[in-house]
Amino acid sequence: MAHIITDKERLLRRTERLIGQVEAIKRSLDEDDDCADIMHLLSAARGAINSLMAEVVEDHIREHMVDTDRKRSAAESRAAEELIEVVKMSLR
Repeated sequence: MAHIITDKERLLRRTERLIGQVEAIKRSLDEDDDCADIMHLLSAARGAINSLMAEVVEDHIREHMVDTDRKRSAAESRAAEELIEVVKMSLR
């Protein structure tokens, strides 16, 4: 996964924010906060992890599922973009 190395800092920053969101959930549970507040925090964390997953999957599709040693056909490019969009939509 060499392509991850180029995006490592960005992915690590996103992961740190996600850790902060999970810690906020833990604090909220420890403090017996209102259920609605906890669900809001859970929803935000789920959105963050889904966005991170979509980004890693998109990179994987672009780097590993399409032969980078040759020029892609229009159909291959279109199929890769369609797959990326489906993944993003399913993770929303």
